Amino acid sequence: MKRSIFIGYDPRQEREFEVAARSARRFCRASVSPLRLAEVRALGLYRREVTRRGGQLFDPISDAPMSTEFAISRFLTPRLAGSGWALFMDSDVLVRGDLDELFEQANPHYAVMCVKHVHKPKQGVKMDGQIQTAYARKNWSSVMLFNCDHPANAALTDELINTAPGRDLHRFCWLNDGDIGSLHQKWNWLVGHSDPIVNPTIVHFTDGTPLMPGYEDQPYADEWRAAEERGIHGRTRGTPKARAFA
Repeated sequence: MKRSIFIGYDPRQEREFEVAARSARRFCRASVSPLRLAEVRALGLYRREVTRRGGQLFDPISDAPMSTEFAISRFLTPRLAGSGWALFMDSDVLVRGDLDELFEQANPHYAVMCVKHVHKPKQGVKMDGQIQTAYARKNWSSVMLFNCDHPANAALTDELINTAPGRDLHRFCWLNDGDIGSLHQKWNWLVGHSDPIVNPTIVHFTDGTPLMPGYEDQPYADEWRAAEERGIHGRTRGTPKARAFA
């Protein structure tokens, strides 16, 4: 079974991306690729207009702000992977354990598998001043395991991705509820929101990463900094070269 991993890339979060990518490679044999907006635009796959409003990225189709460049382009993951199972993750994560174990849980009955959070954050701002947007199934799409060969995902067309409001894509509008499989919360553990007794494999710093003021001392921040330090000593900083998408 082909396995691939895509991690959202935003130039404002390059250090976060590096930690996410290198921690993923440390614990998995699958290929790991950045999902860069400029690259999917160059491929002709992403044609949505992106503007700025109040200093923040804004999607006119959704009439809503975007926290990152990959807020909507993430749904191109099955197209980029081509076949098999493909994992998408936000860049503000830390992988702490075996991702091959996650791929072993892949159930061909489902088109996508995710942690089905009941996450209703307070309105306001998060991360580096980004507007906290509320929508149905909040954070389900921040870690997604796609079955690229599932017939239901044929409805996730380029046209849909380029015309549907982001809130509809984030609630998996192209799927029936029965097509969405459930993962244990250890696979997308939201700092400050998920069950504190869980030993997470994927820690998601959804409100703000340890680099951001006010979030330096949150759970797993020390592990995140240690992972960054390993990367600094192990290479010259810089994002991985682009790979040829399937």
